[in-house]
This record gives sequence, C-alpha cells and structure tokens, in this order.
Amino acid sequence: MCTFHVARLIMLVSHLVLLHPRRTAGLFVSPKNQLQFQLQHKTHHRRNIRSLSQKCGSSSSSNNDSTSESTANTLREKADQLRREITQFEDGKRDKERSDQLARDNLFEKKRDERLQYSTIIPILKGDGSTEMERVDFKPRFKASTSDGMPSSSSVILAVQAALPLGIILGEDETFPGAIRVDELVENGNAAASGVMVGDLLRACTACQVTMEMPTWQIMAGGIGRPKTNRMMFSTDGRPFEEVMEAVGSNRIDPEKRPAWLVLERKEESDE
Repeated sequence: MCTFHVARLIMLVSHLVLLHPRRTAGLFVSPKNQLQFQLQHKTHHRRNIRSLSQKCGSSSSSNNDSTSESTANTLREKADQLRREITQFEDGKRDKERSDQLARDNLFEKKRDERLQYSTIIPILKGDGSTEMERVDFKPRFKASTSDGMPSSSSVILAVQAALPLGIILGEDETFPGAIRVDELVENGNAAASGVMVGDLLRACTACQVTMEMPTWQIMAGGIGRPKTNRMMFSTDGRPFEEVMEAVGSNRIDPEKRPAWLVLERKEESDE
C-alpha cells in the first residue's frame, strides 16, 4: 500500500510540472530544457518508486520473518508441553505398574506365610504302598478378632513325632464341636518331651491298619494270604472320640516300632 500511494503522489507532481513547464522555482525553462527536465524527472521518479518498493518489500519480509519466528516458537512450546505430558504419563504408568507388582508380591507373600502357618510336612501313604513327605494344609479352628472386628486366625499348625507310650490324655473340646483336645500330659512323658502342650488340638495322627496281602499264586491256589500292616495319616476332624482313640492306639502294632506322628494346632499367645 505504501508504494502505491507514493507513486501516485510522484505522478501528481509530475503532471503539475508538465502543466506549468515555464514555472520551475521561478525560472524560465526552454522546450529543450523542459524535455531534459522531464526525462530526468521520470528517471528520478522510477528510482523513487524502486527505492520505495524495496523498502516496503523489506518491511513486508521483515514482518513475515517475525510472524514465522513467532509461529515457530509457539510450535516449539507446544512440542515441549506435549513431551512433558508424555513423560508424565509414562512415569505415572511405570509407578502404577510398580505399585501393582508390589501389591501382588505382598499378596503372594501373605498367602505363602499363611500357608506355612497352617500347613505342615507329614508322611503320606501312596497307592503303590510307598510313603512320601508332603506339605498338607489344615483349615484353622482357632479364630480371633482384630481391632477392626474382622476375623483373624491366631494359631499355628505343627507336627511332632513322639515315641510310645505317648503319656497323653485326650478329650473332646467343648468350644469346637468335633475337635480333640490335649487335656493332660504325663510329666516327662514322650509327648511332653516332643513338644506337645496342654490345650493343643489334635488335627491328625498316624494310624496303622492291618490288611491281607494275597499274591496271585495264592489266589489261584485258594489261599487266604498274609497280613500286612500299613501306616497312614488319619484326620481327626469331625471323627467320633472313640475312633480317634483307636487310631492313636493303633501305632502300637507298627511292626517297625516307629514314633507316632501328631499334627497339632496351637493357639498363639496374644501380644496384648
């Protein structure tokens, strides 16, 4: 716009000079000088237009450069902001994954500790007659309440071996129906020496059973076979008291005279 207005102004001045060829600063101009003056004036006019065009172009280019730089700065700021948001998102994602993994690890450790607390390793009779030591879980019978009112187990499962005679007096627990309780111990008896305590619940024990083993040739000959004693673990939960006593006493017929296994649940003392 500036070039256009300046050019029009110069053209108006030129026309005025042409209309009054004899009045230039109060001097008389001859036709020859007038023609020379017009040529010089046109040349000067073109130079002015070119100079103004260059200035306006330079100004426009400067404005364009300024606008481009401002746009570039805005884009860079947005890119930096986007990078920061992505970094924050990735950091939050990693923190969440670490938190979830920590929660899973804590839950796994809690379950592992709970299983170790309410399980024990005892001999298990297999179908082929062999015996293997395996970890067996027992559901706790003792219960306690935490400060928030939620039930919490407060006992531990343990297994002991005691030689016969055990020196132990068992009875039915009045608090837990179907549970067998250690009522008394013979002082310095085998059960006491193995770690059994009054108040323990008897959850399982070894029991011996006599079966008739009959080889194939005896079956064909009509024989009656020969007796064989098998020892297995016997669960006392919900069993009649007389049946439990019979199972405990059956360890006397073990031909190998091995110590009896007793699985006990012991109530833990409160810290309060």
